[in-house]
Amino acid sequence: MLLCDAAQVADGKLFVLGGGWSLTGPDPMPSGIALKIDVGWHEADQVHHWELYLEDADGRPVMVDTPDGTHPVEVRGEFNVVRPTTVPLGTPIDVALAVNLGPLPLEPGNRYTWRLSIGGESEADWALGFTTRPRVVP
Repeated sequence: MLLCDAAQVADGKLFVLGGGWSLTGPDPMPSGIALKIDVGWHEADQVHHWELYLEDADGRPVMVDTPDGTHPVEVRGEFNVVRPTTVPLGTPIDVALAVNLGPLPLEPGNRYTWRLSIGGESEADWALGFTTRPRVVP
């Protein structure tokens, strides 16, 4: 997982613009998350549900106002991979995902974390932390 300004997937490859940051703002900015997932050989030919959700420094969901009410900042999707005939049996299969987000109204001077889960499971290192700069008052 990599925080970036924008990401795209083409021909199974990730293309990343402005990647690797962990400090943003204080004003809302568009952003992206580039993901490269290794799918086990035995997990091919199955639908895998994934979720990214944004938490504040206390581990609470970040909520935003929408026309449909207040909702947590979450992104969901599914992927499925086919076992390639050109690689040895048992080889993990790459999946590239790109998530692009519009400007989020985050509080300046705070810490946030994107957390990933796949099939309802998550690992400690499936997280991306970042900080919003404090607003400078002249």
